[in-house]
Amino acid sequence: MEIIQAGSRPTRRGPKESFTGTVWQDPIITPQAPMRIVCSRVAFEPGARTAWHTHPLGQTLYVTEGVGRFQTEGGPIHEIRPGDVVWIPPGEKHWHGGAPTTGMVHLAIQESQDGTHVTWLEQVTDAEYSKKVG
Repeated sequence: MEIIQAGSRPTRRGPKESFTGTVWQDPIITPQAPMRIVCSRVAFEPGARTAWHTHPLGQTLYVTEGVGRFQTEGGPIHEIRPGDVVWIPPGEKHWHGGAPTTGMVHLAIQESQDGTHVTWLEQVTDAEYSKKVG
């Protein structure tokens, strides 16, 4: 058994290569073999978002605070709120982040495959982000 004390792992800013705007990440579960699950608390300031990306074994998002946006490639933009659960199937290209005027916090849960849990792609443009919800 291991107990990780609150505050013992520093919050880190999301790297500019993977995010637009200010995003803060707090690790919750970091996999240690044979475990494969990865979980982080991710806080997006208004307008902040991920780049397009995929997950080899899919991803689940659980929104805990605020209002956010989510989109899969070719689909509409969806608004997400506290209590919403979003399941992204393996390999599905998508992005998520805060709403234009409201931040959003979610838990991001995914499994690693061969040590990889995400493949980062191109940034979401302002034009893509600004499309109408729905």
